[in-house]
Amino acid sequence: MDSDRRAEWSPAERAAYRQFVRDHHPDAGGDPEVFAAGLRRFRQRPRPEAEPVVFVARRRGLPRLWAALSARRRRKRKPRVR
Repeated sequence: MDSDRRAEWSPAERAAYRQFVRDHHPDAGGDPEVFAAGLRRFRQRPRPEAEPVVFVARRRGLPRLWAALSARRRRKRKPRVR
């Protein structure tokens, strides 16, 4: 199961999923066919609409480099010689 889809689950849905796995996992004595069908049911739950993608323009190039160099120059260092 995709971890990004599980991150969208509410705490109640997550609890229901974990309880289902505990009750029906084949290693714990559950039926493998029932377990596989239940996993398919959890995986096929409808996905909420994705939020729109927003692009943000950032300053790049020489002005940004100049600002970084100026800030570095403004910092005062302690002298190395006593």
